[in-house]
Amino acid sequence: MPDPTMSTRALRLGVCGPVGTGKSSLIATICRELAGTLRLGVVTNDIYTDEDARFLRSAGVLPAERIVGVETGACPHTAIRDDVTANLLAVEELEERFAPLDVVLVESGGDNLTATFSPALVDVQLFVLDVAGGGDVARKGGPGIERADLLVVNKTDLAPYVGVEVARMVHDAEHARQGRPVLALSRTDPGSVDTLAAWVEDRLAHFRAGDLVPVDPGPMAAHAHPHPH
Repeated sequence: MPDPTMSTRALRLGVCGPVGTGKSSLIATICRELAGTLRLGVVTNDIYTDEDARFLRSAGVLPAERIVGVETGACPHTAIRDDVTANLLAVEELEERFAPLDVVLVESGGDNLTATFSPALVDVQLFVLDVAGGGDVARKGGPGIERADLLVVNKTDLAPYVGVEVARMVHDAEHARQGRPVLALSRTDPGSVDTLAAWVEDRLAHFRAGDLVPVDPGPMAAHAHPHPH
């Protein structure tokens, strides 16, 4: 039975990943693809600036007032996992000012492989890697790589220039994620962009039906240390 309170707020979608993986660019791509059919808002996180918010405003992907910057003043993942108050207030203010919104995207500050969102802040989350970070990153694991709702291997168009085999990186990611979805993405590849947009729309449909259950990737990934012989 769908929860009637779910219709009073937007789907909250977290976008997380290490510094420089293209989180802001990915959010801009989602906005360009879906702003014509969905009502969107964005909350970005930076430690001491609102630079990511200003980037998105200057890109014109949404009306400027629908893009809010949060200055965390501390470790980026603290504000998306340990004390989500500032972000939660920003999300709720957007939902109130522009009601009804369909989706609010929350971008983490640039962090590392350990960062994940609290399910108290977002309903669904994707984790972003990029090929320029190295083809071995996916198999190194981490909570976001292994258990986020979607893993995006970003900037695949750069692979020939950095010596990365995309198919191998995606294979390693799929192995680490044990069947959870992986998307190889380039904003220059319309097919991958369409797949990303369709995934967001699918998550929204499940949210509206009341059967989307936020999953906490957890602060630690399962791991083992092999014993020397």
